[in-house]
Amino acid sequence: MKKKKVYVTLENGDVFQGYRFGADGDATGELVFSTGMVGYVETLTDPANYGQIVVQTFPLIGNYGVNENDAESERAWVSAYIVREYCEEPSNFRSEGTLDEYLKKQGVIGVYGIDTRQLTKILREQGVMSARISDKNDEVSAWTVKDAVKTVAPKEKNEYGDKNAKYTVALWNFGAKKSTIQSLVEKGCRVISMPAFATAEEILRTGADGIMLSDGPSDPEENTSIIAEVKKVIGKKPVFGVGLGHQLVAIAQGAKTKKQKYGHRGGNQPVKCLVSGKVYISTQNHGYEVDGATVKTGKVSFVNVNDGSCEGIEYAEQKAFTTQFVPESCNDFGAENPLYKKFFALMEKEKENA
Repeated sequence: MKKKKVYVTLENGDVFQGYRFGADGDATGELVFSTGMVGYVETLTDPANYGQIVVQTFPLIGNYGVNENDAESERAWVSAYIVREYCEEPSNFRSEGTLDEYLKKQGVIGVYGIDTRQLTKILREQGVMSARISDKNDEVSAWTVKDAVKTVAPKEKNEYGDKNAKYTVALWNFGAKKSTIQSLVEKGCRVISMPAFATAEEILRTGADGIMLSDGPSDPEENTSIIAEVKKVIGKKPVFGVGLGHQLVAIAQGAKTKKQKYGHRGGNQPVKCLVSGKVYISTQNHGYEVDGATVKTGKVSFVNVNDGSCEGIEYAEQKAFTTQFVPESCNDFGAENPLYKKFFALMEKEKENA
């Protein structure tokens, strides 16, 4: 089969030539890199990747094929996908098809044959930037991801798990990964997934024992109406915020967020618990962080060992706590995940005082 040339043009003027796979077409997005060696289906389908052209730093992607049970949502959200080399003939007993076939099915443009090492060096040194993929060397100007939560978040209320479960959790869904819902259900919770733009009154009316604010995409400060509603639930019920939810709670409590130079995307992100002193290895996917110096209400509880950024906040008086990483992404936690254990303890105390 004849190779189809394609160009990746960066906002800074750099141009890379590669070849097409996956779907045809052009794409513009925010160019970011992910360090994951595996989990490419999860990366493609993570709602937090909305509006992004993802570059994989690992040189060979697709060698174990595609299994849609690994998907974190109902569809792929990336704007495009760039790899050094993709595997045309995967080998794995779970494989249901190739990466090329999956991208075609999902309508996602793929590019291979790019020097991803050099591309990653540019992003590390200069920061994330806009990029365009097309058959010609198009100029690209600054491009901004907009209406991200509005686009990816479910519009309807949904329920998961046993209605007679010990704990009922209202999941404020800004683009939650499927694995987050599964973790709660597997730990014996009934989960009521609420739309991102639900009001505080609607969230509280579920009668849930606790509220979990989910992960999601893009700039947290864009979500002004959601932040206003988050302010109204803090202190009313036990609250656990993860990812974007962590950032929204922080803003609602008076802190500021800022864009990172190139984000935390992929595995091997070390986070240190400031209470125990232990370091855990997490998988992360975000481009914004809470500015720890601006945290006035609450206390920073986790930091990233690599860059010292805020990875968690404790709001003891408001019976709330948050982490930048999702609990299930830390395999070091073991079977009895201490973050979920803490959330369940808060909900148990709430039930006792009811």
